[in-house]
Amino acid sequence: MSATLDAIHYFPVKGLTAQTLDHATLTPGGCLPHDRRFAILHRATQFDPLEPAWKPKTNFLVLLRDEKLATLQAVFDPETCVLELRRGGKRVARGRIDTATGRLLIDQFLSAYMAGAAVPGPYKLVESPGHNFTDIPDKAVSLLNLASVKDIGRVTQRPVDPLRFRANLHLSGLAPWAEMGWVGRRIAVGDTVLSVFKTTTRCAAVEVNPTTGERDMALLKALKSGFDHVVCGVYARVEAGGAIRAGDPVRLLD
Repeated sequence: MSATLDAIHYFPVKGLTAQTLDHATLTPGGCLPHDRRFAILHRATQFDPLEPAWKPKTNFLVLLRDEKLATLQAVFDPETCVLELRRGGKRVARGRIDTATGRLLIDQFLSAYMAGAAVPGPYKLVESPGHNFTDIPDKAVSLLNLASVKDIGRVTQRPVDPLRFRANLHLSGLAPWAEMGWVGRRIAVGDTVLSVFKTTTRCAAVEVNPTTGERDMALLKALKSGFDHVVCGVYARVEAGGAIRAGDPVRLLD
């Protein structure tokens, strides 16, 4: 297998845009640093940051249901804890979200911007140190085979943006769907060892254009008709931590 790590992405706020890294450090049993560190709570959901428990994605604002989120670009600085929201490249909100005042600025903007969403506001940015607002209960990193995404484009007869799948690690140099045979196996990425434990079942969030917020591709139908499943990508636990960098080789270990 001659594969490489093409790109590293993390999503500081669940449902908002990705940030790209040229390198990262993974720790055993953890997610990519700062991935899904924050989420946007709606009024119908209770979340206790002092006793965090995993909740399904429907408890938060997410692209599955709230596609307008895709029209916002999130820029987060982990060192200063400043979150900036932009629309069309222009700043629309900014706050230091480790402070009550900074978080209130973000909350007020989101409550106004997302007014009329399918779930009731007001909306509140939430965080609990050490907790990640992931789509599955397990702490993991998500992997996406770019060749599989290209093969989906063969079925749709249109290019498919890999960012629709909101994965952490984009892999290149593989055969299409090679990752489907990795469940139960270990792979090395850079200095790390990852244990692949399940495939990623997709929801309607992938049908949302990550730039415009439009539901413009029937990707679930394309997956089902073209491949007889609605899977794309895999989840892996970090077994041995270390540094990863774009361009690192990816190897099957067993």
